[in-house]
Amino acid sequence: MKFDRFIRKVEGVRQQTDSLYKSVHEAPQQQELLIQAVEQLSVSLEELHVAEEELLQQNEQLVEYQQEIEKERQRYQELFDFAPDGYLVTDINGKILEANQAASQLFAIDKTRILGKLLIVFVPQQARRKFREKLARLCQQTQLRDWEIGLQNSQGILFDCEISATTTNDNKANCIGIRWLLRNVSDRKQAEEKTRFVELQNLHLREAAEFKSKIIAVLSHELRTPLNAILGFSDVLLRLNKNQFTPQSVNMVETIIRNGKQLLTLINNMLDFAKLEEGKFSLNLQYFNITELFKLITDDLRFFANQKNIALNIDINIQNVKVLNDPIRIQQLLTNLICNAIKFTETGSVLVELQELNDDKIIIIVKDTGIGISEIDLNYIFQAFRQVNQTKTRRYQGTGLGLAIVKDLLNLMQGTITVESSLGEGSTFCIELPRTVISE
Repeated sequence: MKFDRFIRKVEGVRQQTDSLYKSVHEAPQQQELLIQAVEQLSVSLEELHVAEEELLQQNEQLVEYQQEIEKERQRYQELFDFAPDGYLVTDINGKILEANQAASQLFAIDKTRILGKLLIVFVPQQARRKFREKLARLCQQTQLRDWEIGLQNSQGILFDCEISATTTNDNKANCIGIRWLLRNVSDRKQAEEKTRFVELQNLHLREAAEFKSKIIAVLSHELRTPLNAILGFSDVLLRLNKNQFTPQSVNMVETIIRNGKQLLTLINNMLDFAKLEEGKFSLNLQYFNITELFKLITDDLRFFANQKNIALNIDINIQNVKVLNDPIRIQQLLTNLICNAIKFTETGSVLVELQELNDDKIIIIVKDTGIGISEIDLNYIFQAFRQVNQTKTRRYQGTGLGLAIVKDLLNLMQGTITVESSLGEGSTFCIELPRTVISE
């Protein structure tokens, strides 16, 4: 090392000074002049000693700096080699000088074999002209960010790649190389494509749902007008001629009226469902006596329970009977629940309870001893046009809109509904409602 040679030279000067000093004492002539020269040499030698100490200290610092630089170089090399994205260093012509492990995997080629190759060999033929144009402008632009291009590995397999690049310059600001960041975005592109496909499908589904709701609304209006006329004239016919009709004729007219009312209920449900789906449904909030409405609903439906020899029982346990809600819609959802309970119960009873949960909430429970609902079907019973999937189900009429409307109405009322059921053991529907519904 140069520093070692410097130390040897200093030692040589010291030895020569000692030799000269001895010669001065041995030669009496011009002793004083020689002594002065020796003293000056001694001073110079001392200064050299000081310089030697400083150099030793600086050399130790240089060694420490070199060790730190080596650690940083190793750290950088590790980051370079094990980075998740591909990193390349090329000259200005795109010749690969350095490559990390991710780049090697990206191009499916050994790391040692990729060095010296031109990056353009991994660009498909149809995209090479554009790549050359980008490469030619890169030294002037100094950087390239998030450029998406299709590349191919050594086996010819194509993949989508996102490229970012920056140039490196010498002391005179001349472009001497390029650093490349390569990221395989094939998975992301596929995910984006799937997302776009799903969004398109959802758009088609929304359009289909809107179209379906419009058709339901139009058909319901068109059906309700003649049906109301049929019910009206049938009722008038029965009242004016009941005494003149035979029992068989009276029964036939009553059957027309009863089935007409059932059909009108189905049509009204379809209209309400269409409005709920379109978000055009609103509540007419008012204060009313919940127990009076409760008794009125059960009294109206008791006839249907008696026809099937089913007991319809009520249990009211509530102190504050005043609630703020839409009484017509409360009647609708309760009628749907109780009618369902009666329809799917062959023997036993239907129990309807009204309770207070606290000062702010009331609970309505409809419990039957009917055919029950399987655990699988419990996940779908609130979907529109869906009935429980049982072997007996086809015996029962209905559109499957009742529970869907109940669920949507409860959402408007800030209420909830839960159900517990087992096949052959009946079902229990539990509704929680705020005593005062807040208008939105």
